[in-house]
Amino acid sequence: MKLLSAHALLCSSLLCLAGCNDGSGDPKAQVGANPTLPDIQQYLLPPVHIARIVGWKKDETPTVAQGLQAKAFATGLQHPRFLYVLPNGDVLVVESKAPKGAPIKRPKEIVMGFVEFWATSGGDSGESNRITLLRDSNGDGVPETQSVLLDHLNSPFGVARVGNDLYVANTDAIVRYPYTEGDTKITEPGTVLTPLPGGPINHHWTKSLVASPDGSKLYAGVGSNSNITENGMEAEHNRAAILEVDRTSGRWRVFASGLRNPNGLSFEPQTGALWTVVNERDELGPDLVPDYMTSVKNGGFYGWPYSYFGQHIDPRVKPERPDLVAKAIVPDYALSSHVAPLGLAFNTGTGLPAAYRGGAFVGEHGSWNRQLLNGYKVVFVPFTDGKPSGPAQDVVTGFLNGDNQARGRPVGVAIDKTGALLVADDSGNTVWRVSAAHPQLTQR
Repeated sequence: MKLLSAHALLCSSLLCLAGCNDGSGDPKAQVGANPTLPDIQQYLLPPVHIARIVGWKKDETPTVAQGLQAKAFATGLQHPRFLYVLPNGDVLVVESKAPKGAPIKRPKEIVMGFVEFWATSGGDSGESNRITLLRDSNGDGVPETQSVLLDHLNSPFGVARVGNDLYVANTDAIVRYPYTEGDTKITEPGTVLTPLPGGPINHHWTKSLVASPDGSKLYAGVGSNSNITENGMEAEHNRAAILEVDRTSGRWRVFASGLRNPNGLSFEPQTGALWTVVNERDELGPDLVPDYMTSVKNGGFYGWPYSYFGQHIDPRVKPERPDLVAKAIVPDYALSSHVAPLGLAFNTGTGLPAAYRGGAFVGEHGSWNRQLLNGYKVVFVPFTDGKPSGPAQDVVTGFLNGDNQARGRPVGVAIDKTGALLVADDSGNTVWRVSAAHPQLTQR
């Protein structure tokens, strides 16, 4: 009875918060190298506006920019989050659910747990925590076969292949599996290459993964264990960081730190620099702090938790660390506040119109903590000479309907062997394929 009463109270509180005007500004003012950064606001409870998941109706598809078309590549999945295209063109879809966390102790944690449940598809029906393989041999956008490559994984997210080894970043470890090109199922047990920071709290559980261009190193993104150190600094040991892992020995070091929740690790093809998208902190206002994408410097510190977007101090963190704030690196490119970027893919193909060549696609999962919903789309950021060179462009939208309900939420993005864009929709349980509406014109 107490649980039902708390649930009813929480629902009414959330509905009240969703109806309040929180002063959200224009999201476009916070896109680019010099975002508008308003004054800090602090709250007893953060503003909440939850886009409830309603799913895709029959024949509904996302809206795409002119010159593109979108079709379902695979449906009926269970929380598809990350995509990886193998050299032979097979597409790996990582389907995963969050691990069980630490016991909820504070009222705010009850609110946050309910937000997460309502803002995803909810429930535990169907198989997940697996990697599904889709094979589209002729590249027509219709997979001929679908099989489970690996299952019974521990909340997997990132995948990387080097030679005959397939690496999976579970929530608590990088595991190596033997892989031969053309395999549709891996039956041999995996070997732990190295543990990763995991539970029992495991606030940010998704672990992004990428292999270095020469295959000697793996880079793993490990998010923070809190919004802003409310679980204590000991819980943040080796978190809010990108780890560099020796692929042979499993030894690792912190490559870069101060990155609250780094995902979408990718190497920019022209310069060879490592890039990431980062989910920044909450509860400083609807327009703070902008999430961002950035190149990652060896040994670099990017501010969390002591400061944001360079030397802008977060007053909630005690004791202060002016020595770290002084060296905090300003990110390359803001994506606007609370868009929750989780996917990043550089376009090196020629299958899409020329306007999309050379830049980066970003999957924005979408906000829950500002009145004006933000994100819920895939954007394209043009690059010149290895750096962002223009405003982000909406490429795949329509995840929100006219009532601000979510048909789905984009996460991982990838480029398939034909050059089409693939988008993992973890709440719509679909992988979307975005291709040129008129392929014969893409070579012009």
